[in-house]
Amino acid sequence: MTKSLINIAILEPSQIITEGLSNILLKTGTYSKIFKIDSLNEFNTKLFGSQIDIAIINPNQIQNKLKEFSLLKKSLSDTLWAGLVYTFFDQHLLSQFDRIINITDSPESIGELIHKIKNSDYHSSNGSEIEQLSEREIEVLKLLIKGLPNKEIGDKLNISIHTVISHRKNISQKTGIKSQAGLTIYAISNKIVQIEDYLN
Repeated sequence: MTKSLINIAILEPSQIITEGLSNILLKTGTYSKIFKIDSLNEFNTKLFGSQIDIAIINPNQIQNKLKEFSLLKKSLSDTLWAGLVYTFFDQHLLSQFDRIINITDSPESIGELIHKIKNSDYHSSNGSEIEQLSEREIEVLKLLIKGLPNKEIGDKLNISIHTVISHRKNISQKTGIKSQAGLTIYAISNKIVQIEDYLN
């Protein structure tokens, strides 16, 4: 029984990040073929007709090319478009992607995404497989990204440490992010907090 290949294209100017991501992807056990792309134009020229299942792109690469990117997405409608985020980007720019991969995501969460796409689970969910956070989880998240320990979060919200830990676990499961830096990017990207609050 042959295993299906997943073709992944990466458009990222940093060779170190590209190599690291490629290494993670190759360890997912999905028999991936990875294409290194240098520009949006190469999606139509370099791949020689190969079906691209996932395109992972640094959002800077589409910043002033939204029309071109939109046309590319239409021409490759079966491709999942993921933005690779490791700095702050405008929400409108990030909304152009089907999925966001944070630089702080674990290899396991990236592997899970690949497996979902391989098993066609992703497209059936129409890009909304990430559950929405509850109001209480958002309150916990705001305090969490300020660096407050569980006890202080519990005191401020009048809940037990056990409940705080439970909310933290739910936040990590719903967002797929465990680190404070990753959660901060998530909160800013989803307009839960304002970037100005973290520049001081």
